[in-house]
Amino acid sequence: MPDYMLLLYAPESEDRWADMPLWQEVTESLREAGLLVANGPLHPVDSATTVRVRDGETELTDGPFAVTKEILAGYYVLNCADLDEALHHAARMPTARHGSVEVRPIVDPREIPAGD
Repeated sequence: MPDYMLLLYAPESEDRWADMPLWQEVTESLREAGLLVANGPLHPVDSATTVRVRDGETELTDGPFAVTKEILAGYYVLNCADLDEALHHAARMPTARHGSVEVRPIVDPREIPAGD
């Protein structure tokens, strides 16, 4: 079964801990179903640093990579049978009600071409 990353986006001013009982319920149900690989909240955007390398020079920028009204607040990695199952669980995330949940398949390391 492939792994899917659920990226949780919410307005920065949102009280992200207000739905803690619902978060715990969703997380525990995913754990019990054997789907949960990893999850975790992220620190606020003011703790972020973006790294870019341009023309051999490393550039460090305080904050996230883009200006947006929603911030990346956390993530879940789920091992689902297919995209439909991952989308079903994404819709269960409390963030989906006031922010958004991006679902992306994770590349299996065995599919990464070896450098020659």
